[in-house]
Amino acid sequence: MIHITLPDGSVREYAQAVSIAEIAASIGSGLAKAALAGKVDGQLVDTSYTVSKDAKVAIVTGKDTDGLEVIRHSTAHLLAYAVKELFPEAQVTIGPVVENGFYYDFSFHRPFTMEDLALIEKKMAELAAKDESVLRRVLPRDEAVAYFLSIGEKYKAEIIQSIPAGEEVSLYREGAFEDLCRGPHVPSTGKLRFFKLMKVAGAYWRGDHRNEQLQRIYGTAWASKEDLQSYLTMLDEAEKRDHRKLGRELDLFHLDEHSPGTVFWHPKGWTLWQEVEQYMRRVYRDNGYQEVKGPQILDKTLWEKTGHWDKYRENMFTTESEKRDYALKPMNCPGHILIYKQGIKSYRDLPLRFGEFGQCHRNEPTGGLHGIMRVRGFTQDDGHIFCTEDQIQSEVTAFTALLQKVYKDFGFTDIIYKLSTRPEKRIGSEESWDRAENALAEGLHASGCDFEYLPGEGAFYGPKIEYTLKDALGRPWQCGTIQVDPNLPERLDAEFVGEDGQRHRPIMLHRAIVGSLERFIGILIEQHAGALPVWLAPVQVAVLNITDSQSEYTRNVARTLQAQGVRVNLDVRNEKITLKIREHSLQKIPYLLVIGDKEMAAGQVAVRARGGADLGVMAIETFAEKVLTSIREKSVI
Repeated sequence: MIHITLPDGSVREYAQAVSIAEIAASIGSGLAKAALAGKVDGQLVDTSYTVSKDAKVAIVTGKDTDGLEVIRHSTAHLLAYAVKELFPEAQVTIGPVVENGFYYDFSFHRPFTMEDLALIEKKMAELAAKDESVLRRVLPRDEAVAYFLSIGEKYKAEIIQSIPAGEEVSLYREGAFEDLCRGPHVPSTGKLRFFKLMKVAGAYWRGDHRNEQLQRIYGTAWASKEDLQSYLTMLDEAEKRDHRKLGRELDLFHLDEHSPGTVFWHPKGWTLWQEVEQYMRRVYRDNGYQEVKGPQILDKTLWEKTGHWDKYRENMFTTESEKRDYALKPMNCPGHILIYKQGIKSYRDLPLRFGEFGQCHRNEPTGGLHGIMRVRGFTQDDGHIFCTEDQIQSEVTAFTALLQKVYKDFGFTDIIYKLSTRPEKRIGSEESWDRAENALAEGLHASGCDFEYLPGEGAFYGPKIEYTLKDALGRPWQCGTIQVDPNLPERLDAEFVGEDGQRHRPIMLHRAIVGSLERFIGILIEQHAGALPVWLAPVQVAVLNITDSQSEYTRNVARTLQAQGVRVNLDVRNEKITLKIREHSLQKIPYLLVIGDKEMAAGQVAVRARGGADLGVMAIETFAEKVLTSIREKSVI
């Protein structure tokens, strides 16, 4: 008898080897219909997979994360099938699952158009409606190479040739199309119903710019019509919130080919920047950090000592002067160690917290640049804590609480916590890794945080915590981190004198809350759809007159508010008030003050809140207190 243990702990017995599909059918017809794949002792398999010995088995459906991945993987094959049906001369290359969907790369003699994508999507639907079985077979490597060469698929043959001789490969067939793949896949194409092709882009074969440029078709696939529609709606909303679009419309910044990957901040954008930076500066000051400033350019020999030159050289901008090689810093940590090393440090000095708004440069590929979210020149709210091993937990607890407060002030309350643990290749003793990982975990526990482990995802020298915030659309943004590092202090010979009078190495904690200020400001713009909270808004109040007779009073109102630190836009142009209101409303200014003869005679202002809400007429002192309270409380209107 074969004993199958199901996820609820129940055990089913079978007289002989049994497939995943048969196990699902024995549980219920509904599950049999919904089954997309299975898990056998944790391994994802096709529904045709046969279980021949005692095992733990789970039936995977579209409600499972694994099921969604199988749907997307299979839909990528359906895309390739449709392309080959419509354009037989096209060659298929690779088609993996990516976040929220999939893509497939093709070699074709002309660019695919959006009209082509519509035809391909229609063909995919026709093929799915046929509900053709997806069948797996296994071939020896050389036989598989010969097969794909015989049908003119040279890219598939090249992929298989990179596999060691003597090994076998699996192929999946649906109808007239057969593809190389490890699987698993849905049992039939009829399971693929809710998908949409999104766009076409360029991609080099095997990611190498020296190779042929292919065409990459992106798509999305979901388990239900509702999930697909929800995703497409989210994309529409994301397009409206795109920081690049809003950056132009609100006159915050621009990007220019004269300096690709860097930002030209306009007056209003720089005001927003300064609000973020000065807020973080107060956070440093109020939480025991000493602000420092290191140089932009450091000698090559320093980067060789830290190991960055060997591992990061191609991403560094370099220069030469007087026969010495230098690099623009891609990160701030080596400079902070050099500052730490000035003068003898005692255990009584620890923990020692340095913070810097350090401008860094990384030579990102042009294709990877994205607005102000991914740039070549950026500024980090970078901090480094020098401490003893025993102080790690308390520093993590304090840092986590601080990060939570900062995110809340910026309007983010949904945070995901992940702890990355020791990788296979690492330095340091098992005991030191145990202590570091436990300290990070206990630090999160003490902060009341639920977190997940990412086994093997830590750096070679130490574990780390990643703090990921979710925005208004539910999109994750990993911004914060705290990383245990005994390695750099060792490489750069940092020390402190312990209570025993002996010299010891400090632990260095790399930490950031918002990370790149450029990227974080982009996230903020999209989070608030450009309608920034009052305290962050570049212009907090616009003061508008109806006719020239109120001009002087309008100026006095503006001066009164400016004297109290409110950022004011004075508009006494000889234009219709409806035009002025519309223009300033489009700029998403939190408050508009409209002044006519009645308001001037009463020494008051008529207040309109962002979104068109009429707050009525009030004394300027009353309104000023309202604005200042909004700024103090960091409220959102």
